[in-house]
This record gives sequence, structure tokens and C-alpha cells, in this order.
Amino acid sequence: MLENFWFNVEYGVNHVLDINAYDHVLFLIVLTIPYMFKDWKRVLLLVTMFTFGHTLSLVLAAYGVVNVDGSLVEFLIPVTIMIVALFNVFTSGKGAQKERVGVLFFSTLFFGLIHGLGFAREFQMLVGKSDNKLLVLLEFALGIELAQIIIVFMVLFLAYIVQTIFRFSKRDWIMVISSVVVGLVIPMIIESDFLS
Repeated sequence: MLENFWFNVEYGVNHVLDINAYDHVLFLIVLTIPYMFKDWKRVLLLVTMFTFGHTLSLVLAAYGVVNVDGSLVEFLIPVTIMIVALFNVFTSGKGAQKERVGVLFFSTLFFGLIHGLGFAREFQMLVGKSDNKLLVLLEFALGIELAQIIIVFMVLFLAYIVQTIFRFSKRDWIMVISSVVVGLVIPMIIESDFLS
């Protein structure tokens, strides 16, 4: 029983930290860079909203409630990353992250739903004909949340170093990282099967 628990949690962690599918990490980076350590509660809430959306779409897929075209989802995932990155670019230094909390939380939940759908097919193979899909799902979600917290901590730590030791302004930090992410996701969007 414990063996299965750790397998599913580890599967969730590896899903996020998979070097070949770094879209999840890119999304977390652009979601986190506008914040500092003092904002950890808000960041944790955002990340949890994302996990909730991700898990919800896996529940819907695992029980056959939704069935979405894979190529559309693979196209939408980098688009969601691009939207958040561009939002950062256009609002950096303007404190927009504090004002539009509702918009940010709902969009993060929605993006979590989309990202979860991207993993639905593989997840269905993982649970297979399992009697306890929900338990597997919760264990997997725990793994995702743990991995996301690790990434968020690393981003906040890096932000702290860059802004205190290297005296980077917060605005420049947000602009540079968001721009790099935009540069990384443009090829993902262009090369998606949905556009070809």
C-alpha cells in the first residue's frame, strides 16, 4: 500500500520535473517571478489553484466526462504560458499582481485545467482499470504540489539573489525572465500539430 503511495507521489513529482516536458516548469516560473519571499502565501495559493485545476481535469478525463483533442491541448499549453509571460511583461513594476487577484486566480485555475488535459491520456494509462482512481489521483496531485513548491522556492530564491546581491531591479528581473520564456514557447506554438 505504502509502495503504491510513494510510486504515485513520485510519478507526480517526475511529471513536473520532467526535463523533456518543461512546459510545466516554464508556467511555474512565469507565475512566480513577479513575487518575493514575503508573498509566499499568495504564491502558494496560486500554485495550489493550478494543482486543483490540473487534478480536476484529470478526474474528468479519468471518469470519461471529458475527451479533448490532444493536438488542441498541446497547442493551448504553450499559449497559456505565453499569456502569463506577456502579462508579466506589460505589468512589471505596476503592481498588477496585487490588484487583479481574482483574475489571476481564475486564470491560473483555468490554465491548470488545460495543462491537466494535456496529461490526461498518460494518466488514464497509469490508473488503467484501477478501482481506486480517486486515491491514485490524490497521491499524484500531492506529488505535483511538492514538485511545484520546490520549483517556486528555487525561483523565489534566485529572485532574492539576483535582486539583492546583483542589484537587479524587480522590473528588469520580470522583463528578462518573461522574455526568455516567450522566446522558448513561440517555437512550441508554431511547431504544434494543431497548426500544421
